[in-house]
Amino acid sequence: MTRRDLLWALAAGANFSPFAAHAQQPIGYRDYAKCLPDAIRMLAADAYQRRNAEIRKLTTAAAIHARQKWARETFWKIAGAMPDRTPLNVRTTGAFERERYRVEKLLYETRPEEWIGADLYIPKNGTAPFPGVLFHMGHSANGKAADTYQRCCQGLAQLGFLVLAFDPMGQGERVNYPGPDGRTRLASVDTEHTQPGIQMLLVGETATGMQTWDAIRSLDVLAAHPLVDPKRLASTGQSGGATVTMMLAAVDDRLACAAVSSGNTENFACANFHPPGSTDDAEQNFIGSGPLGFDRWDLLWPIAPKPLLILTSGHDFFGTYSPNYEDNGLEEYARLQTAYQLLERPDSLHRFESPLPHGLSYVMRLETYRWLARWLQDGRKIDQEPPVAPEPDRMLWATESGSVIRDLKSRTPFQSTRERARAIQTPSPPADLRSLLGMEPAPGRPRLRELSRAPSRDCEIIAVEIPSSQRVWVPAWIFMPKQTATRLLIIVEPNGRNTAWGEGGLYQRLAVEGAAVCVPDLRGIGDLRPEYSPGAPGYTGEHEDEDNYAWASLILGRSLLGQRVTDLLAVMEALGASEWGGRPMLAARGQLTIPALCAAALAPQVDALYLADHLLSWRSLLETEMYRYPLANFVPNVLRSTDLPEIAASLAPRKITIAHILDGAGQPVPVQDARRAYAGSHIELRDQAAWDAAALLRF
Repeated sequence: MTRRDLLWALAAGANFSPFAAHAQQPIGYRDYAKCLPDAIRMLAADAYQRRNAEIRKLTTAAAIHARQKWARETFWKIAGAMPDRTPLNVRTTGAFERERYRVEKLLYETRPEEWIGADLYIPKNGTAPFPGVLFHMGHSANGKAADTYQRCCQGLAQLGFLVLAFDPMGQGERVNYPGPDGRTRLASVDTEHTQPGIQMLLVGETATGMQTWDAIRSLDVLAAHPLVDPKRLASTGQSGGATVTMMLAAVDDRLACAAVSSGNTENFACANFHPPGSTDDAEQNFIGSGPLGFDRWDLLWPIAPKPLLILTSGHDFFGTYSPNYEDNGLEEYARLQTAYQLLERPDSLHRFESPLPHGLSYVMRLETYRWLARWLQDGRKIDQEPPVAPEPDRMLWATESGSVIRDLKSRTPFQSTRERARAIQTPSPPADLRSLLGMEPAPGRPRLRELSRAPSRDCEIIAVEIPSSQRVWVPAWIFMPKQTATRLLIIVEPNGRNTAWGEGGLYQRLAVEGAAVCVPDLRGIGDLRPEYSPGAPGYTGEHEDEDNYAWASLILGRSLLGQRVTDLLAVMEALGASEWGGRPMLAARGQLTIPALCAAALAPQVDALYLADHLLSWRSLLETEMYRYPLANFVPNVLRSTDLPEIAASLAPRKITIAHILDGAGQPVPVQDARRAYAGSHIELRDQAAWDAAALLRF
């Protein structure tokens, strides 16, 4: 008996009447909004426990060294293979003098035809060789020209450090989606990272790998400078730039010191996890890291016991990052502190916290200066920042117009990813879809639970639910005709099962025509949309959407697409074991056509398939810069295993009707063009996306 049933029984007993014996029992709907969060929460808990078990084993220096090696290798496994070093082709395009330092403007290629604009701050005081500092930008639209970043670079140069500051992807002179004014035409700098980062997933690459490679090659430039001491190299940066510093620290032994200022020092899988978790822009979401027991703090283990400063803003746990930012950071810092003690260098690790909001404020810069001077210079006392005066953006440009795309025809991440995709020959037979989609092992046979029945004018509506996986129940309507059903039709809608349930609606019209119609919600859809988690509204509101749950699912090794396919398969299994069993036909539209296609490929009992507004192929998403498609249906490295036409071909001889095929930009593909991809005789293509009783009965 549920708590609700118990309360109902008590209420009935307290208000006894002659009709009490006939009182209707409560229907017993669950709080379905908890299902997807609970599923993600359990995966995160498993990842958290798995990693904790390994960290607890690090009780000797030898164990720590083994963990460091593992962390480096695992990072590259997650980020994608490290590219080959190619000529940097460094060129100096200009310079200007200031009283205590000189700035040289540089261009160099991290990969062939992929250019970076950078500024080199060279001290005028002191004696070469100087310690070198690689400075990484946070998410500033103008990249290296941002006010506080200039202040820090100028301050470091006046204190005797030679500093290289470079534009990250999508920022400053590297805006990849420029509008007429040269600024990004996308929603934000974060989107400049994530828009191409999502496309990279389809070919097995990541924005994580790209950002890290840019940092490695920039360190190559800095280390090779004749005025730099290559044994005294440091990395620092703010916010996203601090996170890139963490990535560089994980993979490059040349660093002698690092200072991480307001980086993403929160593990994704942590205690008191609030779904969807601390998802961020593309390079900070480590795909598949959860099952491996790898998380963001593992980036900092390989640099131990070299000097490492971690600066945080106490304001960040509600002002910028997730509610767990501070708590998890303290927990993980204590673990790393123990490692430094075991490696007999406890003084080489330090944490500083500012009460101020997220930003490279004066106090954060001052602490950075002190740390780098302590370990790379003579450790002199620094009481204040040298006089600084940020320059106009144009003064720091290494290109004429402020754009490596306009001036150098630099390849964008989209162009590079498209080129790599064109070199991939997708195999004809589909791969193991369950493994590819990260689906959980099939549970015991699910059983349909009837909740209630309600008569309608021309049919009966039955409320049911089906257990799909642990703590996930799929709610569904079944519309039963008054006469004997002649067919069983399963329909999935992007807006959920309540889209057209009413009198005169599509589902009841289908029942009038003799079809038993089952309309379930799938995870994240309809009544299974997730509830809001605790946290500051600015953070929580931005994160409670499908994309963030899709990122969380990919991080934890279970794609949202795979979870929805799991739900659909559970519905089919449960229906097959019920009084409404039989060979169902499956109809889907919009973004749910891909889960439907994959489910049909895994469920031979599906008799026929109808897809309206269906994506032509995953490959088509790499043929358009401004693709329009939800992350929920992206699958890492999928093109090396299969594509949508190949999955459709595998269903032969079962009939598939595809009404209205769309390309990656969301534009219609004429039937004659789509036929080249969908060539099977069992596939019927239609120009119009009809979604009415006539169309759904006809297929």
